[in-house]
Amino acid sequence: MLQYGIMMYMNPEAYKKRDIILDSIADGVFTIDKNWHITTYNRAAEEITGIPREKAIGQICKDVLRASVCETDCALRYTMDTGSPVINKPVHIIDAEGGRKAITISTALLKDDKGRVIGGVETFRDMTVVEELRKQVQDKYTYEDIISRNHIIQGLFNILPQVAESDCTVLIEGQTGTGKELFARAIHNLSPRREKSFVAVNCSALPDTLLESELFGYKAGAFTDAKKDKPGRFALAQGGSLFLDEIGDVSAAIQVKLLRVLQEKTYEPVGAVSSEKANVRIIVASNKGLVELVEQGKFRNDLYYRINVVKLPLPPLKDRSEDIPLLIEHFIHRFNGIYNKNICCLSDDAMAAMLNYDYPGNIRELENSIEHCFVLCQGDVIETRHLPPSMKKSITFKDSDISTFRTLRQTEALMIERALRRNKGNRTAAAKELGINASTLFRKLKGLNIRTE
Repeated sequence: MLQYGIMMYMNPEAYKKRDIILDSIADGVFTIDKNWHITTYNRAAEEITGIPREKAIGQICKDVLRASVCETDCALRYTMDTGSPVINKPVHIIDAEGGRKAITISTALLKDDKGRVIGGVETFRDMTVVEELRKQVQDKYTYEDIISRNHIIQGLFNILPQVAESDCTVLIEGQTGTGKELFARAIHNLSPRREKSFVAVNCSALPDTLLESELFGYKAGAFTDAKKDKPGRFALAQGGSLFLDEIGDVSAAIQVKLLRVLQEKTYEPVGAVSSEKANVRIIVASNKGLVELVEQGKFRNDLYYRINVVKLPLPPLKDRSEDIPLLIEHFIHRFNGIYNKNICCLSDDAMAAMLNYDYPGNIRELENSIEHCFVLCQGDVIETRHLPPSMKKSITFKDSDISTFRTLRQTEALMIERALRRNKGNRTAAAKELGINASTLFRKLKGLNIRTE
């Protein structure tokens, strides 16, 4: 990362050493004088832009880089005018072959050995590989809008098509915010019923009297305000799928009625004198352990056995730390479109805080946290000051730790450490969970200086 000022010593030997250093840097680097003419141009800049050094030096920088911000929002001009650096600003350039290429740029003032401003310096990083990797990640780890590389979720991905193809009742268990409805929708979208309706009901949001009429509908005259027939959710989902969320909260009376639907495939609207057929695939979800509720006598065991044909247990986000960077990237991309911003990423310490947080609200809380950051962030990089207050409390890294790693390295180390803790130090099991070979994990432990007991 660029410092706020760069010293350049005005002698031939210093120039030679400077060129050697600049050519060893993987990022493109060029400097300009006060008249915006390029004075140095390293080898990486040649490779990224396709323009050789001999043609670039002496040219006005906008004629060489041809970036999307050159005319309207030049980062170097901002730095030259204000003295403030620009860090990791995402832009696009046109290379020598006329292709559009994504890069991130950082700028700083260029000073001589007496501290006088003599120009500016810009570094830029080719994001083409990152964009390609992002597409590969989306192809490999995204399934019906569910994003995960966690081994448990990947296992569910493998069986989801077979589960969807059948017409059995499915029970999805997981904490609030773990994506239970997403899995229910995925089952519907993969099933033969996909052309019909998917209807969702939150059973905990309605009292018994309303829930019964909401599920089964009612006939005119069934009660005072029933002026005409109203179809229930079972009728609306006819031929499709009905998702009953938080089924553990329904009363014993409603449990009996649901059991009859599952057993006989019929139901009676409130005030009706005859039954109606229910051609509906039922998917249920609970944020409570239904086995415990059965043992406590709060949930009918016969109903539990009816809905527990196939169970999909969803782990909490704190046990899926490897998914956090993927989800952050997904939410950043989505909120950029919603808020018309161009935020590229999180700073190292902000990413560390998000990785170190426990997420009692799971994925929904992570999504809300990123949106909170979008509201406050006016630049291109989300910093710790933009995080929600609860997340700031999770920062336990020392400044020296944060500065030692770049985001990818730090993220990788945290993921490996957490996988080892979850598997009680078993490297083979941790490697399997992370989706890598045990030998690869050993090399990473050594390269990242991770000590294991």
